Amino acid sequence: MKMTISTQSWPINGAFTISRGSKTHADVVVVTLEKQGYIGRGECVPYARYGESIEQVISDLENIANQLSHVDSSQDIQALLPAGAARNALDCAWWDLQCKQQHKTIWQWLEIEPHDLTTAFTLSLASPEKMGEDAKANQHRPLLKLKLAGEGDIARVAAVRQNAPHANIIVDANEGWDVELYNAMIPQLKALNVAMIEQPFPADKDDWLDGLDRPITLCADESCHGVASLPKLVGRYDMVNIKLDKTGGLTEALELKQAVIEQGMQVMVGCMVGSSLGMAPAFVVAQGAQVVDLDGPLLLAQDQNPGFEFEVSTMKVMHPKLWG
Repeated sequence: MKMTISTQSWPINGAFTISRGSKTHADVVVVTLEKQGYIGRGECVPYARYGESIEQVISDLENIANQLSHVDSSQDIQALLPAGAARNALDCAWWDLQCKQQHKTIWQWLEIEPHDLTTAFTLSLASPEKMGEDAKANQHRPLLKLKLAGEGDIARVAAVRQNAPHANIIVDANEGWDVELYNAMIPQLKALNVAMIEQPFPADKDDWLDGLDRPITLCADESCHGVASLPKLVGRYDMVNIKLDKTGGLTEALELKQAVIEQGMQVMVGCMVGSSLGMAPAFVVAQGAQVVDLDGPLLLAQDQNPGFEFEVSTMKVMHPKLWG
């Protein structure tokens, strides 16, 4: 099995801003696996929050290249690399390759009946005025996700609610709150009809949630990478955001999804800002999820061809030529 590693930089529509900075391009690593004339591809987005970079991901992949001849299953891939972006690209390329070799779609392989999905649309962190303008331009979308930062967040949410009165709103605090701010904001966010709050506290401060009221659904993001992360989240969060760049691919993501469901928690499937190639395996995990946040292609000025087809915020089931 031959592996090729490449990079791509997809331009973003404007600047995408969160509390840790802004970016104008989605820089991704693409792994291509070739065997007996069949080709599989997988995409990952290295994330600095987890100490990842394009250079490190490429190095990690190159270091295991000579071991690929011994890979016979997705479980073999789990043993080659730790959870993270590098393993995600490799694991998803392996799944795509298997589908091509077996002449099966991913849906046939996993015995899933696929459905179109409605994704959240993300409003980048900005002033309340700017976020209000962005909300007005996207008020026709059924689900808006707001990037927040702490100070000034209520004004941001209020501006969005005023300009998108009929949209469901979820917010991503990006680890930016403390207990005092949480307690102060919860009644106001509830009054603004916010449906869910993602990662209010730093990932190593999940214990701050002990004893706190949760009148609004709380979702773990940075606090959960794979199945091993789950025990410390039970009883503290209501939902888990599964991202393949955290789990290290589709294999672990499917296992995590099942474990989350068995714990009686809800499932969100999210993404980094990447192309349709990166969204495709996540779209598989997102079947049946309570919240889908796979709007990466909608934020790009250019995308894969073929890529996902969108009708407003509805993602159509992908073509096998894209992936799977």
